[in-house]
Amino acid sequence: MELNSYIDHTNLKPTATMRDIEKLCDEAKKYHFASVCVHPYYVSLAHELLKGSNVEVGTVVGFPLGANTTETKAFEAINAIEAGATEIDMVINLSALKNKDYDYVKEEIEEIRDSIDGHVLKVIIETCYLTEEEIVKMTEICNETFVNFIKTSTGFGISGAKVEDIELIRNHKNEVLEIKASGGIRNVEEAEAMIDAGATRIGTSSALEWINHHHEHHLENGKEEK
Repeated sequence: MELNSYIDHTNLKPTATMRDIEKLCDEAKKYHFASVCVHPYYVSLAHELLKGSNVEVGTVVGFPLGANTTETKAFEAINAIEAGATEIDMVINLSALKNKDYDYVKEEIEEIRDSIDGHVLKVIIETCYLTEEEIVKMTEICNETFVNFIKTSTGFGISGAKVEDIELIRNHKNEVLEIKASGGIRNVEEAEAMIDAGATRIGTSSALEWINHHHEHHLENGKEEK
């Protein structure tokens, strides 16, 4: 399995420096990752660094709690696209979902989708706070709104992606909706389990550790992998 093409190479650390983002983008180009995922503050830098490459520039909106107003999220998304982002990972309004105000949740997603002019939209549902029923409900809303991806987690919740959540989503999604697994995916085996369960993107800040580990493993076995 060519894992690299599934990876959103992520640095959303609160204290990420310019040098960290330069390193992230260099690695993404070198290893042909699908995208980088950076804070809105770093979108223009990542856009500049990745010019001429096939690596997408992703950023986060309403992050990490999802509790901003729709107007704020829409402005944030438009602002990010103008700065060079090509993929937006937005957090749903979890309080609205808990209040069963499904119209609000759905309309907010549509507002962001319409504001970003055909760019990729990933909807973060933060599975660790949701019941199975709520995960199914959010999958249905993502089906109905024709977003590109439903994404499990921010990485800032109480836990991250779980295989059973991916399977639950897969069983209720339509053909066009893709799944991004993110949050706490610690090794290649876990990433591959997510892909086997139906994920087509993996959000991780550990990709380089996986690659180095994989490389060392092959050296131990006496064969250099190019």
